[in-house]
Amino acid sequence: YWSRATLRFVLKILPALWQRKFDVIIPTDGGWETLICRILTWLQRKKMIISGQSGPGYDDRWNLFWCPNTFVALTSQAEKWVERACFRVKVVMIPNGVDLEKFTPTLRPKQIGLPKPIILCASALTPSKRIDLTIKAVAKLENASLLVVGEGDLKDELEKLGKKLLGKRFLLTSAKHEEMPHFYAAADLFTMVSVPWEAFGIVYVEAMASGLPVVATDTEARREIMGEAGLFVEPTDLFNYCAVIKKALEINWGEKPRQQAQKFSWDKITFQYEKAMLKKV
Repeated sequence: YWSRATLRFVLKILPALWQRKFDVIIPTDGGWETLICRILTWLQRKKMIISGQSGPGYDDRWNLFWCPNTFVALTSQAEKWVERACFRVKVVMIPNGVDLEKFTPTLRPKQIGLPKPIILCASALTPSKRIDLTIKAVAKLENASLLVVGEGDLKDELEKLGKKLLGKRFLLTSAKHEEMPHFYAAADLFTMVSVPWEAFGIVYVEAMASGLPVVATDTEARREIMGEAGLFVEPTDLFNYCAVIKKALEINWGEKPRQQAQKFSWDKITFQYEKAMLKKV
């Protein structure tokens, strides 16, 4: 479905792309979009930049196959993977950014109705996010509540599991993006233990910008993103995952999360993208 939808979209905008002759094109949907934009930029002698939002795997191997003029890796770990996977492509490391004015600890919190402390997981409800592990780990705590915000195919399954193991200490809901800062403000800790090969995880940075410490999967990329603003775990060990959450709730994190998030300010990130694009013009 998504492949056909992407093809229809890029064919629809192709005449405008051809006529306007952009100096740099950044396709964002992969697949057909990467292929057609690459052919277009070759014909017009223009440049194509790819941002590796998919993470190491098939999708970004496809993007690399078409030899973009620059590939943007989101972490140092991804940068090393690109250098091994395709030495012909120039790679730069530019992480995703966060709006520090929108995500801030000073906002009015959303009224949740869960007992404190509240552990937040904001995520797509899909297998790769492993939210079932989070539910099982939090259930081993005596008092903490778990708030899951997201949508996806596993909604009914996760809601059933959460109610079974946590009862009134569990809430699964959805929210518009503009509402999310108030959900972060209502929480005491953020956790998401998605699969190790996930490209980035913008929710980690949003949580830190909101003043929350983070518990995440122990990978080189997560350690780079969170620095000293969180703890790391192998989440399939549920007893250890539970213990790490408990430890994170007991630590006085002070300004560490917010200070770490400032490294990902959109002002800094957009400057890096501008620099990368101007080199191609």
